[in-house]
Amino acid sequence: MNERGNKSESASVAVYETLRLPTLVGLVVANMIGAGVFTTSGFALADLGSANRVMLAWAVGGVIAICGALSYGGLARRFTESGGEYLFLSRALHPLAGFIAGWVSLLAGFTGAIAFAALAFETYISPLLAFTLPPKSLAIALIVTAALLHGARVRAGIGVQNVVVFLKFALLIIFIAAAVFAAKVIGVGSPAPSAPEFSLTAFAGSLVWISLSYSGFNAAVYVAGEARDAQTVVPRAMWIGTLIVTILYLILNSIFVYLAPYEAVVGREDVAAIAAQSIGGQSLALLVRAIIALSLLTSVFAMIMIGPRVYAKMAEDKVFPALFRFQGDVPRAAIAFQAVAGVLVVAFSTLKNLLSYLGFTLSLSAALTVFCLFLIPRAESQSVKIPAYPFAPVLFVGATVFLASLAVWRNPAELIATLLTVLSGIVLYFILKRHHKVDSDDKIERIV
Repeated sequence: MNERGNKSESASVAVYETLRLPTLVGLVVANMIGAGVFTTSGFALADLGSANRVMLAWAVGGVIAICGALSYGGLARRFTESGGEYLFLSRALHPLAGFIAGWVSLLAGFTGAIAFAALAFETYISPLLAFTLPPKSLAIALIVTAALLHGARVRAGIGVQNVVVFLKFALLIIFIAAAVFAAKVIGVGSPAPSAPEFSLTAFAGSLVWISLSYSGFNAAVYVAGEARDAQTVVPRAMWIGTLIVTILYLILNSIFVYLAPYEAVVGREDVAAIAAQSIGGQSLALLVRAIIALSLLTSVFAMIMIGPRVYAKMAEDKVFPALFRFQGDVPRAAIAFQAVAGVLVVAFSTLKNLLSYLGFTLSLSAALTVFCLFLIPRAESQSVKIPAYPFAPVLFVGATVFLASLAVWRNPAELIATLLTVLSGIVLYFILKRHHKVDSDDKIERIV
């Protein structure tokens, strides 16, 4: 192994004891649970006209996400370093494909998603404050705080994140128990009108938004190089975390669409708060708002941690500036860069614009990544053996491409934004490649 590899390995060994299974499961859960689960079902109920169909869509979304987690787990068994989609596509397909995936991660997967979560956090937490702050100041402060904690030491950032994730879980359990108890006292929500004829187009359209709430199941692969026994622990963390989130989503949405009055929540964005208000009054509604804010806070913390690991891996492969490599046990420059990028997007973007861009771009990147499972030579197939193969990756890729196509059919601007992202990544790849005078095809060991 060369000197650079030894240094990289030493940095990873230094934090093996930190990134164990509970932390990685918490990372997956924190990255998945955001505002989506608390806002989507009102729109889905309006489109589908039936609480049962809404719950079916959430269950289907969970199955797709679990298939994705299992598929990513197979790739994580073959490639045990940090880097996520960048690593998988660079090694299994081509360095250019990997670079584009890393570029997409930078713009959409992390920078855009961090800005979206931070802005949503400010939206939900502001009404709870007794004073008024300048617009976007809370969102920016959250990003800076997360960067400072994760940039100091791995243990400092992880410790705070684990505590907040535990608090979020405790509040969710309290909310579920309170909602069920209150519903028994006041009775179940009002009956819904007769459901319209089932529409596959409407069902798929609702599933597009629901699938966004399940994104983030792959969070553990971005820090795989810093995990103990990554071949076992990282795949396990992804499917356990995704299963936990799926169960939570089904319970929460059952409360929203079954226990609250139908007319009160149908077509409403703030379905969780309305349902809580109807079931348990203002106190339960305030609890929901606090849970949503905590969920968004942990999402920002998780993405500030895992995003810079991708850039650090790209720097190690000499397709990004060397400045972004690990400094000690954390990639401080990459974390600072991620924070600055997130703050800039917060300053110049809106929630609506970010949401329409994120879903399509990230789904295509994930589908192409899982497709890499079929490129691994037969002789090495045992190293990526996954449950339900090839059913799980086929279902994930097929469903993801179908939903992405439906999203583009509804809003062609999403395709244009994604194409611009890809084209800018291609141009940047060749500029950096020429600057570093490195032939990535020779420097990066590939499997095909």
